Amino acid sequence: MGENLFANYYLIAAVLLYCIGFTCLLLSRNLVRKIIGLSISVVAVYLFLATQGFVTGRAPPIIVDGIQDAALYVNPIPAGMILTGIVISFSVTAFSLALIATLYKRYETLELDEIMLKVAQEEPE
Repeated sequence: MGENLFANYYLIAAVLLYCIGFTCLLLSRNLVRKIIGLSISVVAVYLFLATQGFVTGRAPPIIVDGIQDAALYVNPIPAGMILTGIVISFSVTAFSLALIATLYKRYETLELDEIMLKVAQEEPE
């Protein structure tokens, strides 16, 4: 069993990265740390997809010499999903950081608890 476990070290790395990111996302009260945790979790998913999309012994999905048998080529869909996900996660991260900068300008803190207290104090009764 140990041989199979260490043969799939990339899966172990993906799971550990996901757990680290998700724990950071759940336990941190700082908004920037939450975004970093989310980014780490997303990278773990990309690592998992990349490792599952690769098959040893298969060629890149470029038809050479007229050979069109799909069993000889690596599936290009996981790579396309990863590239699309990278673009989307970069956009979400940039948008989230812009919102955090706006929150910081207004409330002068990045701590979620302090922001919630200040929001509760602002509400008219």
